[in-house]
Amino acid sequence: MTIEVVVPEMGESVLEATVSAWRKKQGEYVNVGDVLVELETDKVNLEVGAKNAGALAEIKVQAGEDVKVGDVLALIDEKAGQSEKTVETPAETTKEPALVKTPQREKEIERGDGREAERRPAPQITPVASRLAQEMGVDVTSITGTGTEGRVTRADVEQFLQEREKTGEPEKPPSPYGDDAGKIPEEQVKTTEKEVPTSRREERLRMSRRRRTIAQRLLEAQQTTAMLTTFNEIDMSAVMDLRRRRNEDFQARYGIKLGFMSFFVKAAIGALKAFPQVNAEIQGEEIVLKRYYDMGIAIGAQEGLVVPVLRDADRLGFAEIEQRIKDFVNKTNEGKLSIEDLTGGTFTITNGGVFGSLLSTPILNPPQVGILGMQKIEERPIAFNGQVVIRPMMYVALSYDHRIVDGREAVQFLVKIKELVEDPERLLLEG
Repeated sequence: MTIEVVVPEMGESVLEATVSAWRKKQGEYVNVGDVLVELETDKVNLEVGAKNAGALAEIKVQAGEDVKVGDVLALIDEKAGQSEKTVETPAETTKEPALVKTPQREKEIERGDGREAERRPAPQITPVASRLAQEMGVDVTSITGTGTEGRVTRADVEQFLQEREKTGEPEKPPSPYGDDAGKIPEEQVKTTEKEVPTSRREERLRMSRRRRTIAQRLLEAQQTTAMLTTFNEIDMSAVMDLRRRRNEDFQARYGIKLGFMSFFVKAAIGALKAFPQVNAEIQGEEIVLKRYYDMGIAIGAQEGLVVPVLRDADRLGFAEIEQRIKDFVNKTNEGKLSIEDLTGGTFTITNGGVFGSLLSTPILNPPQVGILGMQKIEERPIAFNGQVVIRPMMYVALSYDHRIVDGREAVQFLVKIKELVEDPERLLLEG
C-alpha cells in the first residue's frame, strides 16, 4: 500500500513553507518516526517524520520549492520489506560501489581503516547548523556537538570555523580517495582565471522564506503605520551596582546570572500599566487595550531575527525571566523554537547594544504599536548635582504607532522606563 506524506498543520497563520532539505533519499527504507524532510516557515523550521514504515518510493517536491498545508511531499511504499533498504537496480543492491584507487586509498586499505572511515555515522545536527555547514564547506563529522544529545548546533559550526581560520586549514574537507581525486586540470583552471575577473565576482543567493517574510513585514510596518521614534537616556549606575552586589548570590540560588534584560522587562511592564495605549492594537476602527503583558524578546539568529514571547511576564520573577530568555536563545541556536514560542506578543524589546549599537531606531512589529530599543552602555560625562561626573549611560528608543499613541504619552512612557531603571527598588512596586 502506498502512503502519502503531506505537509502538516504548522500552527496559527502559517499556511506555506519551503522544502529546506530532504533527510532521506528516494528509494531508501524508512522506519516510523524517521525524519524525512525539513520544512522552513517564516517563523520556525519543522521536521516531518514518517508515520509508516516502508521504502520512500517517490519524492514529489524538491528542496527549494514552496508548499502549502496538505500538499503531498512524498510517497511511502509499505509493501517494501525491512530488508529492502533501497529501491535500486540489481547491480546497485548486490554490489559495493567501486572505489577509486589512489596512493592514499591503497594505504587506507593496507591499514584496514578505509572502509570504516567511509561508514562513520553522520552526527545529529540542527537544521540551521546543517545549512551553515553546507554553505561553508564544513565536514560535520569533524565537529563535536554540544547541543541536546550531542547535536551539532550553529554555535558549534561557528566555533569550528573560527578555529579553522586560526590554524589556516582548507575550507574543503579532504577527499577520502586522495588529494588528486576530482582535481580540475591545471590548464582548465588557468583558462577560468582569465575569463572571470576576480576583483568583480558576485554571488547570487536565494532568500530564505524567513528572510523574505522579514523583508515583507518590515516594509509593511513602514507603509501601514504612522511610525515615529522618541529617545531618552538612562543612568545605569544603580542597576550595575545592584548586579555587582547581588549577582553571586542570585546565581547561587537560581543557577543563572542576573542580566539587564529582566530589569527592562519589569520596567516596560510598569510603563505599560501607566500608559495602556502602548500595549494595544488597532482592529478596524477599534482600539483593543490589552490587560495582559506578553513581552516579545528579539533575538538575532543565523536565518534572521526571531521574537519569542514571554507569556504573562508581569507574573514572572527576575530569575524566571532570565531563565526563559536563556532557554529561548538556546532553542534559537538549535533551531528548536516552536510556533507557540513565536505567536502573539503585545509589546517587544530589542537589545541592539549587545552588538555594539550606540543609537538606532527599532521598527514596529505589527500589530503591536510599540517597541523598546536598548542600546550600548557607555561611560559619558554628565551633569549631576552641579558637577560633571562620569556615569555608565544607555540611550533608549521607543518606536510607536502615532495613530493611537501621541507624542506626549510616548515621551512619558520612556521617562517612566528611565525612572524605574534608575531606581530599581520601584520595580518591586510598579513592575
